[in-house]
Amino acid sequence: MRWIKIDTALPVEPVEAVVVVDVIRAMTTAVTAVALGRRCSPVPSLDAARATARRIPRSLLGGELGGQRPAGFDLDNSPAEINRRGDLERPLVLLSSSGTRLLHEVRNRGAVYAACLRNAAATAAQLLFDRHRHVAILGAASRGQFREEDQLCCVRIAALLARAGFRPRDAKTATLIERWRAAPTDALLVSPSARWLVASGQGDDLEFVRRHVDDLALATRLRGDDLVGIGGK
Repeated sequence: MRWIKIDTALPVEPVEAVVVVDVIRAMTTAVTAVALGRRCSPVPSLDAARATARRIPRSLLGGELGGQRPAGFDLDNSPAEINRRGDLERPLVLLSSSGTRLLHEVRNRGAVYAACLRNAAATAAQLLFDRHRHVAILGAASRGQFREEDQLCCVRIAALLARAGFRPRDAKTATLIERWRAAPTDALLVSPSARWLVASGQGDDLEFVRRHVDDLALATRLRGDDLVGIGGK
């Protein structure tokens, strides 16, 4: 049986593929960087970020911890900002409080994909193309919460897999699919993450998320230390 499970933590049972979702903002930033042709290396910690930047010539340090850009970083965890930059030859070393850490935690648990609203449909298509049978779709919990924007994106991927014959692994997954499968993108505006972006003067990132939905035919997969584009099928 082919199944899908939506959660913020890996299931106990083995999986063949893991999709990490962090719409606001790490996976949107990472996917945008890869789509532009920029090398992107997600890292789990501040020490790892600085060590990776020293190892990769001319790299950009981007990201946040606790919502704040660390000292010495070139840019925030901002999809709008990375989209505006023209220095595509400079690799991005990306750190976030939850999304990049989760990528690191699951890196050895099967094929690992990064997804956001920009490539939700492409990610589902790639999972089908790659013939994975057991798929965990994980939201990167922020302050212990499974935020609305990540539930929405996880369900958009899961619903496409369900249409192709996958079954929810548990009642929680089935309930989430039922709740979110027909929800509009702007349903994410109730999220604390969305409200925080507006209150902190970073509304351009929220607008970027809202205006870029399934506009990329590109899945992104973790290979070694980098996210790479593999093209939606």
